[in-house]
Amino acid sequence: MSSANVKRVLLYRLGSLGDHLVALPCYRLVQRAFPEAERRLLTNIPVMNKAAAVEAVLEGSGLVDGYLTYVVGERSLLALLKLAWTIRRWKPDALVYLAGARGEKAARRDRMFFRLCGIRQQIGLPLTEDLQHHRSEGMREGTPWFEQEGRRLARCIAELGDAGVDDLANWSPGLTGEERQAGRELAQPFGGTPFFAFSLGTKAQSNQWGGGSEGTARWQQLLSKLAAAWPGYGLAILGAGDEYEVSESVAEAWRTVPGAGLAVNLCGAARPRVSAAVMERAVMFFGHDSGPAHMAAAVGTPVLGVFSSRMMPGEWIPNGEHVRVVLHWVECGGCKLETCVVQGKKCILSIGVEEAWQATQEHLTRMQERGIRTLPKLEEKRF
Repeated sequence: MSSANVKRVLLYRLGSLGDHLVALPCYRLVQRAFPEAERRLLTNIPVMNKAAAVEAVLEGSGLVDGYLTYVVGERSLLALLKLAWTIRRWKPDALVYLAGARGEKAARRDRMFFRLCGIRQQIGLPLTEDLQHHRSEGMREGTPWFEQEGRRLARCIAELGDAGVDDLANWSPGLTGEERQAGRELAQPFGGTPFFAFSLGTKAQSNQWGGGSEGTARWQQLLSKLAAAWPGYGLAILGAGDEYEVSESVAEAWRTVPGAGLAVNLCGAARPRVSAAVMERAVMFFGHDSGPAHMAAAVGTPVLGVFSSRMMPGEWIPNGEHVRVVLHWVECGGCKLETCVVQGKKCILSIGVEEAWQATQEHLTRMQERGIRTLPKLEEKRF
């Protein structure tokens, strides 16, 4: 079918902030392949309060024109028939399937469902073992490494063309002038002085570097070292409104460091895309495996992440050489657990503050050497 004959395209992808950010090169490829078509995204209604809706990622980007939503895990025949009728009534000419890999059986079931919805041209269904899995990329410093999810998705829809996953521009959320202006206004308290960005945000307990009785102690210690090493530099803390109070403990630790710059807690103050505009102005972003880390990487800001090994290494690492992740691979890695009790989160909690600090210094130095960031000395830095 010629793209000129395609008037309506249904894209299918589930998830929240990070899930859609890793699919940005594919969304752009679909836009290029069907430039005149109306493009709607079938996605899930967020079921976790901390999960940003897809509109918060794609609004104003022009990559999609609208949304169809449903509740993940819905098994009611009436609800599925209602969804199928909604899709049939819209009459899409083509489906671009960008769902996560859930096995060939699930892909075949989805193919049948969308055929019942009247869609004959279906692109991207991972009906082979190769498309269902992230390819091995060998070993990195003794850790097995795997293909990033966005690159697997690009292979699935390769019949549409090259998604350009090696071009950082294709990972950009495409912030608008208004969003950048809003970001500038939120960053005004820093008065033009350099600042770092940080977010605690992560949906999974197993991804938290600390938590429980330990709280934010590790982040407090790491960022206090950063404040002491770069006197006068500020800290912008970003996240959801319900993260404000716990994030304030990190802000207070920063403020107690002699010579530290301003710490501004912006949790709940901005939509995700405006928060990205703040991150874009930051020297470096610090955080967990989370949507904010992917957003910071997407706008080109260097990222220092402390990650668990609940997912296979590499699969969900933000894209780009400006990203540095501290990760310990353990024998129970790849568990995909949202909550880890039996093993006590030994993968991420085995990462010490000194190890993360060493990685921070190395990454800051590398970003300066490569010209990705320039860090002026407000006072003599003290590594």
